[in-house]
This record gives sequence, structure tokens and C-alpha cells, in this order.
Amino acid sequence: MTSSAQPSTTLTVTPCTDRERWDASVKELGGHPLQLWGWGELKSAHRWSAERVLVSDASGATVGACQLLTRTLPGPLGGFVYAPRGPVVARDERDPDLPAAVPAPGEVAEAVATWVHGSRKAVAVSIEPDEDAGTFSLGEKWREAKTPVLPARTLILDLRKSEDELLADMSKKHRQYIRKSGREETMEIRPVETLAQLDECLEVYRETSERADFGLHEDSYYHDAFTMLGDDAPVWAAYVEGKPVAFLYMAKSDRTAFELYGGMDETGQRLRANYALKWHVIRHMKSIGIERYDFGGLINDGVTTFKTGFASHENLLAGSWDRPGPGYKIWTEGLPLAKKIVRTLRRG
Repeated sequence: MTSSAQPSTTLTVTPCTDRERWDASVKELGGHPLQLWGWGELKSAHRWSAERVLVSDASGATVGACQLLTRTLPGPLGGFVYAPRGPVVARDERDPDLPAAVPAPGEVAEAVATWVHGSRKAVAVSIEPDEDAGTFSLGEKWREAKTPVLPARTLILDLRKSEDELLADMSKKHRQYIRKSGREETMEIRPVETLAQLDECLEVYRETSERADFGLHEDSYYHDAFTMLGDDAPVWAAYVEGKPVAFLYMAKSDRTAFELYGGMDETGQRLRANYALKWHVIRHMKSIGIERYDFGGLINDGVTTFKTGFASHENLLAGSWDRPGPGYKIWTEGLPLAKKIVRTLRRG
């Protein structure tokens, strides 16, 4: 990996090794929590490597940022480079009829991909921007990814709306269950503040995974997320008689709250604790000024049915796109490792 800046037309890409500067840049640009330093630190502790690059225009202003996760591949393929919900791009809030003051998002992505391919052997640079479908145009060198990591179909609540507006947009059943479960005198919702409390939630998560038949990381992974992201990875749980019956594990930046993990046990199911818990977290995120609450994807399962009752709309993001490098055809068509890596990524 090179440490020198490389220009792409009028944009310059420069590595960033300062955590404070990085997180400040991502948050100032309105970036996703999976682009924060702590998420890369987590992945670096679990078989990936992370690097961060800032993109500046001719005036030196920062117009983009991209945290890149690299997984080393066998033989001559080099590495698979992935930007979860990146790159982050500057937003122009001026009059749209005026000349653009920031580069197009696709220009930022192209500058980052050119920098990567110019600095090492990479089978692909894969991006999944946190931008609406149709707003992230890419050049002819890009290909739609055959194995997306994060689903483009999701549900994002606009937390700038009032609580009454958010409730009115839910299904009638969801409003009823939120009110009913929230009135349960035996249930208390509070933050999870210690690793010991997190371990109690992970017991609930194991029960959930067995019931719903999905895989989990080792406990150390969730511990690392809790400590490495710190305040940017809050966890809440619903408690009955001092024990968690449901939990919700989040990641947040200044603009976006994103659901990572969650589950509930039989008591939580009976009390419908997930309704009151999720509404509690939504209200909290709104109260601290976060604008968007992302439910973490919709994939046509029972959980999706639960999620979609929280609003009358769905969202479609820009999707997953690859900038191919040498060996790309082997990677996409003939390498079982590709599917294994994507499955690992999807779990967190």
C-alpha cells in the first residue's frame, strides 16, 4: 500500500491515519457509521485490514472520504477491497440551478478506485454507497456486483418528522403493539453499559439464532464492536426481573443510526418486547439529533415483515458496484471463497 497522494483529474486521494481527523471528516460529510474508524478497527481485528483515504478538490477542500476494508486472496488475485456504505461524498445544499460546488459522487468513487488499483493488486474495488438509487452514476468501468454484501432494499425513517408523524405512518397493529408492550409494568428498557451485560444479551442472541437458523460471530467480535466503536455502537435491552428478554445493537454517526444485531427470547416474544424496544431506540436517536434511522436491510423474511410495519414506504439505495481488476472473472464466476467472504461480511 502506498502512502503518497495520487491525483485523479481534479481530485486528489490521500491516506488518513489520524482517527480524530477521520471521524470528524466522516461525520461532517454526513457519512454512515460503517465508515467510522472504529468499524475498520473492528474488522482489522477479525481477518481484514482497514485503510482510510480523504478526497480533496483543487482548492484542497475535503469532498469525499472512503474507508476501505481489504481481504487477502490466494495466489495472484491480490485482495478484495470493500467500502461498506462508502464512499462518503460531500452534499451540495445550494440551489440546484446553480453550478455544482462539489464533484459528482461517481467522480469521488472513480478517484478512490483509481488510487487503489494504482497502489496494489486488487481483484475488485467494491462499493455500496449510502445514497439513493439513481443518484450515484458511475462510469463504464464499473460493474454491478453479483454478490452484494448489504441489501440495497431497506427502510429508512426520516427522524426530522415529529413522533406523531412517525407513529401515523406505521401500521395500526404496530402502533397497538408499541403502546401495549410499552405499558408492561414488568418490563424496563435501558442501555447496556458493560461487557457482562452484553454477554447476557448474547445469550438471547444465541437463542434467537437457533430459533431462526442463522449464524453468529464468536462473542469476542461483539465485544470488540462494543469497545472499539464506543459511544458509536450503543446497545439497549428490555429487561424483565433483571434479565434481558430482547436487545438491539446499533451503530450511529452524526446523521444516521443503523441496526446491526438484535434478538429476543420466549418471554420477549410473549410480551412483544421488540416493538417497545425499537420505538424507544428510534425516539432516543431522534432526541440526540440524528436524521435517519436505517433498519439495516429488507430481505423477505419474517424480520422484514416486522420491520416494514414501521412505515408505509421502503427505500432503495444505490446498490453494490465493482471496479474490476486483474482476475475479476475468476473471482466472480469460479472462486468459492468469494461467496464465503460475502457471507461473513453479511453477518456484520
